[in-house]
Amino acid sequence: MDIKIQSIHFDATEKLQEFIGKKVAKLEKSCEDIKSVEVQLKVVKPATAQNKEASLSVAVPGTTLYVEKTADTFEESIDLCVDAMKVQLTRFKEKNREK
Repeated sequence: MDIKIQSIHFDATEKLQEFIGKKVAKLEKSCEDIKSVEVQLKVVKPATAQNKEASLSVAVPGTTLYVEKTADTFEESIDLCVDAMKVQLTRFKEKNREK
């Protein structure tokens, strides 16, 4: 599984990148067919609470699943994204099983 992290208008720290890598790796438990994962991190203006936006694009055979969440910290928004993506991957696997 290929993981690409993109931070827009700032540099993501090593610690944040490691955190993202660990969290995203857990998605493989939900679906083994993941080809690649693209993570986008962005600080939304104006600088208020709830301004850290994270989005996940997961490429699986036949489609790309996408989720986007905003929270106070990037870690929190990544957690929310991973949780939502697990649900999408489970649904995707169930649909494919029916075929």
